[in-house]
Amino acid sequence: MPITRGTATHTSSNGSAEAILLELVDEDGTTIGTAEKLAAHQPPGQLHRAFSVFLFDERGRLLLQQRALGKYHSPGVWSNTCCGHPYPGEAPFAAAARRTYEELGVSPSLLAEAGTVRYNHPDPHSGLVEQEFNHLFVGMTQSPLRPDPEEVGTTAFVTAAELTERHARDPFSAWFMTVLDAARPAVREMTGPTAGW
Repeated sequence: MPITRGTATHTSSNGSAEAILLELVDEDGTTIGTAEKLAAHQPPGQLHRAFSVFLFDERGRLLLQQRALGKYHSPGVWSNTCCGHPYPGEAPFAAAARRTYEELGVSPSLLAEAGTVRYNHPDPHSGLVEQEFNHLFVGMTQSPLRPDPEEVGTTAFVTAAELTERHARDPFSAWFMTVLDAARPAVREMTGPTAGW
């Protein structure tokens, strides 16, 4: 199974590679421990903290990414702008900003909290399970993208109508509609009534 630097290890402050640990949480989102990333996604899955980012351009179009084919979980499918897991002790907001920059080469010009959502989504293709307590963020991007090809296959800015067409035609991540629907109130507040979200 291909492993990218974003999925397998991260480099500690002393330069050594470490396995990525996730924060395990209870149903209220309170941290109760840690688990290695891949182990947390093995069936039946362990409930852990995650985040999802939805960035929009000045025209109210949502930035989608197609996940790189080398990712071990949900490769090649379309999903929201960025998603991932905070390191243990890392604030979800800081993790969302960090991973957006690592994956897409941009820092959001605006990023705001948009609530949380808890879900359990098995991925039928990989056999892995997303048992997540997900922190949602909406924001804007105004800079040219510089995607990391190990993380992102391609990107697209879409209107609400274009997303509906693409979602009916192309494969999307198992969690995409759950996190988008949960973030919609904040998305509508940010993009305005004419954007159609």
